[in-house]
Amino acid sequence: MTREEFIEYTRSNYDIIDMKNEEVAYWMNKLACEAHEILNKINNLKVLDTNKVVELFSELTSSKIDNSFRCFLPFYTDFGKNIKIGKNVFINKNCNFQDRGGICIGDNVLIGMNVNIATLNHGLEKDKRNFIYPKKVIIENNAWIGSGVTIVPGVTVGENTIIAAGAVLTKDADSNSIYAGVPAKKIKSL
Repeated sequence: MTREEFIEYTRSNYDIIDMKNEEVAYWMNKLACEAHEILNKINNLKVLDTNKVVELFSELTSSKIDNSFRCFLPFYTDFGKNIKIGKNVFINKNCNFQDRGGICIGDNVLIGMNVNIATLNHGLEKDKRNFIYPKKVIIENNAWIGSGVTIVPGVTVGENTIIAAGAVLTKDADSNSIYAGVPAKKIKSL
């Protein structure tokens, strides 16, 4: 399997990653190391040069990032290649994305500081803990994710929706709504 084939494999709809498979483990580790090298460049910029951030995020994600993208640093991710970012997206500092399962961010999305997005789970039984179960997180257009929010695997945040600071989003959030709490619940329609 080539690097490009492996990236395409992780972007396709798959149900399980078997980390006992040596080839899969090799590419997972290799691309994670590559992501960390790029993140080191991003997070050690002396001056917040937005053009350089866009350039390095394009390298990190292996896709063209629009020049309207803004990110306050530092930023962290475990893989990078499965993050899709729309136009006019702002990500505040100290966000942590676990993107091997896929993270799709629509246009005009605001993401507050210290947001965690997870896309992977492990098997529950001890003999299945080497199995990783990926599930994509989707954040639709015009959503606002407040500071300190955690989003778990497989969740979709609907269009124009606000997730209040500190919420833990464990289920899909309807469009045009406000969600708050742990676990997050709908508190208002917009």
